[in-house]
Amino acid sequence: MPVLEIHGLAKRFGAKVAVAGIDLEIGPGVFYGLVGPNGAGKTTTIRMSVGMLRPDAGRVLVDGVDLWRDPVRAKGRLGVLPDTLNLYERLTGAEYVDFAGHMQRLPGPEVVRRRDELLGVLGLEREAGRLIADYSQGMRKKVALAAAVIHSPRVLFLDEPFESVDPISARTMSEVLRRVVAGGAAVVMTSHVMALVERTSDLVGVIHEGRLVTQGSVDGLCRRHGVADLDELFYRLIGVESLAASDLAWLAASSG
Repeated sequence: MPVLEIHGLAKRFGAKVAVAGIDLEIGPGVFYGLVGPNGAGKTTTIRMSVGMLRPDAGRVLVDGVDLWRDPVRAKGRLGVLPDTLNLYERLTGAEYVDFAGHMQRLPGPEVVRRRDELLGVLGLEREAGRLIADYSQGMRKKVALAAAVIHSPRVLFLDEPFESVDPISARTMSEVLRRVVAGGAAVVMTSHVMALVERTSDLVGVIHEGRLVTQGSVDGLCRRHGVADLDELFYRLIGVESLAASDLAWLAASSG
C-alpha cells in the first residue's frame, strides 16, 4: 500500500496555473526526487501535500489518511522541511526540537532522548543552548530537519534541503535521510542539483509547467530517452536550447 497518494492535485493563482492535476503514488522505503525549473510547481505541490496550502482540486492521502478531511491525523504522519524556514528564533535549538516533539505528543523522556541523539548526530550538540536567531543558515536547516523527523514520520517532504549547507553537513543530513528511508518511510525531495538527486533517489519525477512530465528510476528514464544521465534528461524534457554562436558575442570581444 502506498504511504503517499496524490490524486488530481491542482492549484491556480489568478490566471496562472501553478499545478495542473498531478497524480503520484509512493510506496514505503522510497526516496523520490522531484525536479523541475523555477516556477514549475514543485514548491506549490509540496505545500498542498503537507497542508500548508489548500488545493483547488484533488486529494492527498498520507498513510491512508485524507489530509484535508482529517488534517490532525494526517499531519501526525508527516514531516516537512520547507524551502522557507520560519523558525521560532527566540528559542534555542534544543527548545525548538523539544517543542516539535511535544507537538507530536511524544512522551517527555522520549522527546529528550530523541532530541539529544538527533542534535548529536547532526553536529549541533554544542550549539543546542544557543538561540536559533544566532544560527547560520546551515545550522537552521539541520535543526529544522531534527524537528521534522523526531516523531518518525511516514512521509517526509524536503524542499531544497541542502541549499546553503556545507558538504560535511550535507553528508550527515543525507545519512539521516537514509535512516528514515531504511525505517520504511517515504522521502520526497526537491533539488536543483541533478547529481544529488541522481545519487540519492530511487525514483525521480520531472515537473514542468505544473505537470508531471515523466517519472521512474533514473536508469530506466535515461534508457527510455537515450540519454547518459539525469542532467541531460532534464534539459531534454523541459526543452532547454543552447545559446547560438551569435548570442552575447560581445562578451567574447577583446576589451583591448
